[in-house]
Amino acid sequence: MPTTKVFESEYRFCLILWAHEPIASADLARLCKEELGWSRTTTYTVIKRLSERGVVKNENAVVTALVSQDEIQAAEIDELVNKKFGGSLPAFIATFTKHQKLSKEDVESVRRMIDTYRE
Repeated sequence: MPTTKVFESEYRFCLILWAHEPIASADLARLCKEELGWSRTTTYTVIKRLSERGVVKNENAVVTALVSQDEIQAAEIDELVNKKFGGSLPAFIATFTKHQKLSKEDVESVRRMIDTYRE
């Protein structure tokens, strides 16, 4: 089952949730006010919306994530590669490396990932 699309403001909300979960919805609303400038009702609306989409669970006023940060990030990358690069990972990497300076450590890290994949 594909991961549900999470929009930018929802992702910022999820970052707070992932860092503090499980968390009481009132405490989450306070953190969202401090970090995002959201009203309590905005936070509760986002909790409800994400609950309906299966991204978070709000049970007994305690909120937990049902989808991990890694899953959301992977879904975003998949969408980007498919939408902008016709599903071609090499095309994405070629464009990325053309416009980003990679350190020797970055290159070595990518090389290790590829070597692990080959095995």
